[in-house]
Amino acid sequence: MPMDRKPTWTLVGASLLAAATALAQPPTFEALKREISARYPDVPWVAPATLARWMSRPEDERPHLLDVRKPEEFAVSHLRGAVRVDPDHPDLDRIPRDGRPLVVYCSVGWRSGTLGALLRERGHERVYNLTGGIFAWANEGRPVWARGRRAQQVHPYDAEWGQLLREGLRSSR
Repeated sequence: MPMDRKPTWTLVGASLLAAATALAQPPTFEALKREISARYPDVPWVAPATLARWMSRPEDERPHLLDVRKPEEFAVSHLRGAVRVDPDHPDLDRIPRDGRPLVVYCSVGWRSGTLGALLRERGHERVYNLTGGIFAWANEGRPVWARGRRAQQVHPYDAEWGQLLREGLRSSR
């Protein structure tokens, strides 16, 4: 092989290694929001701070919170008052139609975006996806709950996505 070809192969190898490393890192919340918004453009977002204000309203004005995660994720922690909705087979007949906002959330917004779009298709008008999901909520120091008590950690979904949670917030299960 000519000498001038070796640096090219080294450069290609380094580029492939950099690309593989980049793929192994989870995206940022901002990048996720752009991707999810592009996929579900009719589902507006609600920021954790805004949701916290909404949750402090009188009970009959608070939003309904729909947690779109697996049972094992919900068992570790969830937002206070949230109802778990099966992400694979949501029972849409159980979703309230009382005019109060519906806030859907999951780990970061993908699964909840899917449910939010489905609810909008079914005629629910006030549906919001929690920006950054429960991960962003917890990262901001907002409370999560399990079995009626304040919890300290959140299910990480998996090792890669769990990197979006601040150190100390990732549960081991």
